[in-house]
Amino acid sequence: MKFEDYKKIIEKKLDEYLEIKYPEKIYKSMRYSVLNGGKRLRPIMLLETIKMITGDYVIGLPSACAIEMLHCQSLIHDDLPCMDNDDYRRGKLTNHKVYGESTAILAGDALLSFAPQIIINYSNVDKVTKIKILNEFFNAAGVYGIIAGQIMDLDSEGKDISYETLSYIHSKKTSALFESAIRIGSILANVENDILNELTKFAQYFGMAFQISDDIIDATQSFEVLGKTPKKDEKVSKATFVKFFGLDESKIKLNYYCERCCDILENNKFKSKIFIELVNSIKKRVN
Repeated sequence: MKFEDYKKIIEKKLDEYLEIKYPEKIYKSMRYSVLNGGKRLRPIMLLETIKMITGDYVIGLPSACAIEMLHCQSLIHDDLPCMDNDDYRRGKLTNHKVYGESTAILAGDALLSFAPQIIINYSNVDKVTKIKILNEFFNAAGVYGIIAGQIMDLDSEGKDISYETLSYIHSKKTSALFESAIRIGSILANVENDILNELTKFAQYFGMAFQISDDIIDATQSFEVLGKTPKKDEKVSKATFVKFFGLDESKIKLNYYCERCCDILENNKFKSKIFIELVNSIKKRVN
């Protein structure tokens, strides 16, 4: 299975889940942010985890779509004027610029509540497994994950913070969703705890590498490359790896985390061209 094949399958399923119903406006707002050309990294990593272990991925499609909806919800709220206040996402106007703040907030809330319903409605997964999956989902979505990272991110603007705080912010705001995706995939693949722990470490390292690369390209690339306002982090004095270490040291740290990802794949004999491609693509983003 190739990256683009996964992407097409996921987007087809997302389109089915988000069929426009009454009231149409909220569905249109949800669809606007979910079906607008994202990379689909998190759902693809969930499906690839299952396929790498079991040889098939189909059982993971509902959870993969749920994770992508959670990711898109976080972007809608992240872009709001009271948060990071951005007018563009993925090269298009952000949800609140098209539908207004109130509808954008409700669209995010709708995605956050709709996604776990998809998991609950699994027809071929037992109740215990559903509870495990939901636990991973809500860990990433709540005060143990995205919300913790977001509140610390906002609170750290314009301040001198420790490296521990910087790492905490991005382990929650970014790594948590990658971790949740891979852990849910591992649960559906019924892996042993030692394998689950290794795949969790892979997700954590990947998430940190992804965030560092995001910080680097925000500081160095144009709107056409970013799809959102460039150098915004610098303008509002956000807590980033580039601000903390500078560009050169940030690239060294990026390579470190990418190497740890590759070590985990090799040491555990995890055979996945997709994971290797994704790790390599992170390094290419900053070159």
